[in-house]
Amino acid sequence: QVQLVESGGGLVQAGGSLRLACAASGRTFSTGTMGWFRQAPGKERDIVAAITRSGSTTYYADSVKGRFTISRDNAKNTVNLQMNSLKAEDTAVYYCAASTYKGVWTIPRAKDAYDYWGHGTQVTVSS
Repeated sequence: QVQLVESGGGLVQAGGSLRLACAASGRTFSTGTMGWFRQAPGKERDIVAAITRSGSTTYYADSVKGRFTISRDNAKNTVNLQMNSLKAEDTAVYYCAASTYKGVWTIPRAKDAYDYWGHGTQVTVSS
């Protein structure tokens, strides 16, 4: 099993920045691609960004390209999401997720492809 704990959410004004962190513990050697998803009230949980185990390949949803940056530190078992130029529509609960998929050049985007989930952290952007 892998446990994921998110931190760094909060309330920020539009145009501001937040940095989310995800700490993994347990059988972390089994994890491959890791990602961040978000879910707004009444909406589906959608992928925001993801990164392969080596960090060589990343994926960003079109809505966050150029504003968000995902990174990981395998030695520390952490994955971070730097969020800049935040907009009101970024308001959601953000979830860290880990997959056992260890592909190098492709990234799974469906939430069903991710095996482990954190409990989520609330991000609220005021306009």
